[in-house]
Amino acid sequence: MDIILRDRFVVLWQKYFPGIDLPITFEFRKESLSSQKVPPPNGWRCIICQIGRVRNGTPLVFDSHSITCRGGLLFSGYSHERPPHFQHFLSHGEPGVVEGERYKQAPEIVDEWMKNIVPLPSDGKELFFSRWDQLTEQDNPEVVIFFARPEVISGLFSLANFDQGDPNGVICPMGAGCSSIIYYPWHEQQKDDPKVVLGMFDPSARGCVPLDVLTIAFPMKKFARVVEYMEESFLITKTWNTVQKKMERSAALHR
Repeated sequence: MDIILRDRFVVLWQKYFPGIDLPITFEFRKESLSSQKVPPPNGWRCIICQIGRVRNGTPLVFDSHSITCRGGLLFSGYSHERPPHFQHFLSHGEPGVVEGERYKQAPEIVDEWMKNIVPLPSDGKELFFSRWDQLTEQDNPEVVIFFARPEVISGLFSLANFDQGDPNGVICPMGAGCSSIIYYPWHEQQKDDPKVVLGMFDPSARGCVPLDVLTIAFPMKKFARVVEYMEESFLITKTWNTVQKKMERSAALHR
């Protein structure tokens, strides 16, 4: 990790987004070093609920044994096979077999959607989460994830589109909550011109995030560019000063 980049962003973030939580990051790597390993859970556990600890300053490491949610295993790359009856689970269910979540109208639509899901190459690797200010020279973050309310999202969204003519610098693909912060942004990171991913619209994950909070996840190569042009963007205008005041009111309401 470029420590100069790390520290520069912290200063800029405090200047233009005062009082707002720093982002968290993740990377796949072979060794967890000294970070806290998440033990195998007893029963079902959602990874979104767990990584709230990272936002509070506790780095966490996951592997294939740390996650029991089948969607979490799929979208973190630890399972490359679709769970049994998955197409019915995401749609209207199957009497006597599985209750449906009803996120898709029919099993056939689930099958069509799943054709777009390309496995992550995480076999034999660990999934490491850390807050931005705790990154070290040994870290190599692949995705930067913000948990934020609308005014903050508006700033990050606008920064993501600042240096390009294409109006679709931010995408919002359908998937589980973990897919919007792990799966989709990781795949974007592998591209020459990666897009930012807006997410956490999954109703099943909403119980694990604070009120009125969504996520916006930056592939690291895109984020490094964003940090470089923050001080030539709208952030230095009176328009953003007005938004900053709204951010302060929002923060006060949610304390």
